[in-house]
Amino acid sequence: MTGDYIKTGTTNVPDERGYFGDFGGRFVPETLIPALDELVIAYREAMADPEFQGRLAHLQRTYTGRPTPVTYAKRLSDHLGGAQIYLKREDLAHTGAHKINNALGQALLAQRMGKKRVVAETGAGQHGVASATASALLGLECIVYMGSVDMARQQPNVFRMKLLGATCVPVESGSKTLKDAINEAIRDWVTNVETTFYLLGSALGPHPYPMMVRDFQSVIGIEAREQIVQEAGRLPDVCIACVGGGSNAIGLFHAFREDEYVELIGVEAGGHGISGGEHAARFADPNIGRIGVLQGTKSFVMQNADGQIVNTHSISAGLDYASVGPEHAYLRQSERAYYTYATDDEALNALQTLSKLEGIIPALESSHAVAEAIKRAPTMPKDTHRAHQPLRAR
Repeated sequence: MTGDYIKTGTTNVPDERGYFGDFGGRFVPETLIPALDELVIAYREAMADPEFQGRLAHLQRTYTGRPTPVTYAKRLSDHLGGAQIYLKREDLAHTGAHKINNALGQALLAQRMGKKRVVAETGAGQHGVASATASALLGLECIVYMGSVDMARQQPNVFRMKLLGATCVPVESGSKTLKDAINEAIRDWVTNVETTFYLLGSALGPHPYPMMVRDFQSVIGIEAREQIVQEAGRLPDVCIACVGGGSNAIGLFHAFREDEYVELIGVEAGGHGISGGEHAARFADPNIGRIGVLQGTKSFVMQNADGQIVNTHSISAGLDYASVGPEHAYLRQSERAYYTYATDDEALNALQTLSKLEGIIPALESSHAVAEAIKRAPTMPKDTHRAHQPLRAR
């Protein structure tokens, strides 16, 4: 892998204002505008700097363990009797998830900007672990905000963050999950903007974060595109990924954007089912999934008729979020990507099926994409190939 694997400007979005079509932008307090302007300039300069690119690529090879492989899921494919399924193995990256790609890139940027302190949010805990890991590597102070509900169901990741030297702050407001952790991280950033870098974990928030996270995660799709051609002899017919905020999905999709015959499918958290409202499927439920603004960006948001954010539910903490990255809203609006959902029960069944047939235990988040593959594969010819969701470890 060379030092210039991150390709910016390969699409016409976002524009200079940070909009992906009708979505995106910067909806933040005035005190943060200078910080965001500074970040845009620093990011553009870093992306144009061969030394920065080379250092990041070197660390991705020697520290993260890239490239991660693509694994042919033969037993699962044979069991389903249809499309051939390939898995992009982000679970084999250092820390066990794709989150390290973005965390390492942003931490290097923080160091380049002279920031000594990093704040981050986390839901499932993987971004918190990745942020703590990158901060430990580079000697940065790291504060991670995490909803107390998520802390209770992700104790092993809380332990890992503390072991890595990070301060893990429980958030008791609101639903005590990812949305509330982001709120607290932003408050911290506003208060300490001169010395602090906000290491946002998903492809959401104010510009330039959706673009920046996409670019750092695009290594997933760049590798997968090359690897599937080597393994299968051609591009896939379908790419499937789970979508919470949507960083892993946009990282996979980005390399296939111009391949019009490659279908892109995002899978949201269907929770207990759409009809009861206990889910986190922003696109699937028109009764509460509407265009709005949440935490700095314009996208689809789960809200009531009065514009109040409604509670979400998912068995997977990483998908339990009321909004979605603006580029996903744009891809849906432009009909370049299709979005569906999997319920908690379907995700659990997919986790068990993949584990028993392939000896690979996916995260609950990734299991939502596995569930969609299980639904679709039997209806497709055996010569159909799909590059599946970037997996991460549980």
